[in-house]
Formats: sequence, structure tokens, C-alpha cells
Amino acid sequence: MSYRNLLAGVVLALAVAGPADAAKYADLDHAGSNIFDRASLQRGAAAFANYCMGCHSVKFMRYNRLVRDLGLTENEVEEFLIFGEQEITDYMLSAMSYEDGTDWLGKAPPDLSLTARARSADWIYTFLRSYYLTDEGWNNTVLENPSMPHVMWELQGIQRALKESYTDEFGETRTRLVGFELDRPGKMSVDEYDRLVRDITAFMEYIAEPARLQRERIGVWVMLFLALLTFLSYLLYQEYWRDIKK
Repeated sequence: MSYRNLLAGVVLALAVAGPADAAKYADLDHAGSNIFDRASLQRGAAAFANYCMGCHSVKFMRYNRLVRDLGLTENEVEEFLIFGEQEITDYMLSAMSYEDGTDWLGKAPPDLSLTARARSADWIYTFLRSYYLTDEGWNNTVLENPSMPHVMWELQGIQRALKESYTDEFGETRTRLVGFELDRPGKMSVDEYDRLVRDITAFMEYIAEPARLQRERIGVWVMLFLALLTFLSYLLYQEYWRDIKK
């Protein structure tokens, strides 16, 4: 196969995959999370520790890194984020072991270290806001029939699905979900719950790539240095060529 044909094949594959990916995430809500908002990360860390780490681990993150990156003290991390006998130098592991998760749930809950990179922040944000209760139990519009129940239902409340009937292109009558109806209010208002989910999403973005905080801050200074270097190089160029051009 020639290089020209190979290049054409790659371009065609990207063209086909692009619209498919766009369609896959077209219905997701924009998270609007900000990993450079330390207050948001701190709230997200607390919520994550209380509502997610009972089952899920973050095996690539140590507690003591939160001290440096999130502006917390060691006492705050130990008091609000660490439960059980774990130490501040330990990795952020769930109290539920892999074997217990498999025995109790049929499948061990996945590690969430890289979920934000694998799924996107918008996916997490929409998923945590899209649970609804059916006669068979909890369901979700983003991930149908999830294994995870709605652990924050007391905060959000209980939503019921609003559906409508429609006729598809083959003339068959089908139903589709068009929205939610709040069946039982939660402890939080809609705006308060959305902010909580946004904070959790920001924290999960951070743990998926902690170096991003430093990389983007350093990047600004690198660009300024390169701009200064370019300016000085231009002045040096002018000085060297001044006599030659005469």
C-alpha cells in the first residue's frame, strides 16, 4: 500500500470517527468545572471522600498530595478526608476490597483515577445529575441500568422520568425520555446540587491529571520567556547584520 493510500485511509477513518464521537456526547450537559478553583476542589474532595470512596478507589493519588495542590493542611486532610486506619501518606483506596466488592456486588466497583480522561468532565457531570427512579430501581439516562445506585439521592431528591410516544421512521410506536419530574425534594435545591456535582467533577478532573495544575501555571511563564527570548534574538540579529547590510 502506498503512503498516499495509507494517508487517505487515516483521513477517512478520522472523518468517520469524528461525527460518531460528536453524536455520542451530543446530549451531555456542560460541566463548567474549574480545576484552578481551589475552593471548588476542596469541596469536591470532601464530597468525593464521603459519597464515592465507600466503594471506589483512586489508586494513583496519595492523600498528602492534596496538601500541596489543594492548599489543605495535614490536619484537615486527616479529619475530613481520611476514614479508618489509613495514613496521610497512603494511596486513596476504598475501604471495600476488590474481593468483597466482587462477592457483594457481583463486580468490583472500578477505580476512578482516570474516569475524567476516559469519559470527560461533561459525562461525569451529566451522569451524576441524571438518575431517575423506576419500579425496578434506579436508572440513568447517560448509562442505562448502572450497577451503581444513586448514592446522593437524599441530596438531589427522587426524580421520575417524563416520557412521550412517537412514531419512528418505520412506522412503529416508541417512547423516549424528554425530561425529569421531581417526585420527592432532596436536602438541596437544584442549584445547590448542581454546584456539588460540579465540584466533584472538578476534583475528578484534577485526580485524572494532577500535573495539569503545575503544567499550565508554568506554561504561562514559559511563553513569556520565549517571547522575551525572541525579542532579544531579534535585536541581536539586527545588530549582527547592521554592518553587513551597509
